[in-house]
Amino acid sequence: MADIQMPSPGPGEILIRVHASSVTMGDVMLRKLPRALLTVVGVLVGFKPKDIAGVEFAGEVVEAGPQVTRFAQGDRVFGTTTGLTTGGNAEYLCIPERWKAGVVSKIPAGLSYEDAAVLPVGSMTATQLLDKAGVTSGDRVLIYGASGSVGTYAVQLALQIGATVTGVCSTANLELVRSLGAASVVDYAREDFAKTAMMFDVVFDAVGKISRSRAKPVMASGARYVSVKYPTKEVLEQLERNALLASKGSIKPVVDRRYSLDQIVEAHRYVESRRKKGNVVVAIGPASM
Repeated sequence: MADIQMPSPGPGEILIRVHASSVTMGDVMLRKLPRALLTVVGVLVGFKPKDIAGVEFAGEVVEAGPQVTRFAQGDRVFGTTTGLTTGGNAEYLCIPERWKAGVVSKIPAGLSYEDAAVLPVGSMTATQLLDKAGVTSGDRVLIYGASGSVGTYAVQLALQIGATVTGVCSTANLELVRSLGAASVVDYAREDFAKTAMMFDVVFDAVGKISRSRAKPVMASGARYVSVKYPTKEVLEQLERNALLASKGSIKPVVDRRYSLDQIVEAHRYVESRRKKGNVVVAIGPASM
């Protein structure tokens, strides 16, 4: 933790008073990589190591710089800091209103700062992989790792499409996955999902732990396989659509634990333990509507 100078918005930038952020597994992985390696990789692919952590954020615009057209002071906004050196684990955040890698949008009425803060990464990843798999109404979808951030969104978004969902998770999370609407659940500690009698049109690996060959015994003829190991990108329209669904209660961000900003170390330790369900929130300001 450190006190730093408050950023000032330049042309095309907005200054945000952050009310909530998150800690994702991606944040943990980036933190653990040597900075020298991140710098070298950044030169090759245009990625910049972060000076302040936190990919997701939600807050209020306190100042709009010159040439800003999408936002004004007082707007409730949320999004990601992908591609920027500064992240959301801070009291204030200055970001462009438009840039190639990340996204920012207004928070729909009825959606809290905390729920908005944990929507972007998990819900956009789930959306794109469901699209990549071509999930349609009536499909039988198996989601491995259904209790994680991507998994909880994938279960709910697949149901919105009209699919029938089977979730695979640990014993402790069976009821959570059922509560999200899964028609059936498999406890991976007690049963090998690949030996079930069920067959599926889509297998969705939401944690990057199973291969296509591992899932083959339960894949029906013509079945599709997708994994979080596949590349995805951030799409503003998808984020806004998911936020609207959340504001109407059609999907619900699952928040496992909430930490204050001065507990950021504990938050990282918990996420790194790989025991989290859904998402971990970092509350930085009032978590009001």
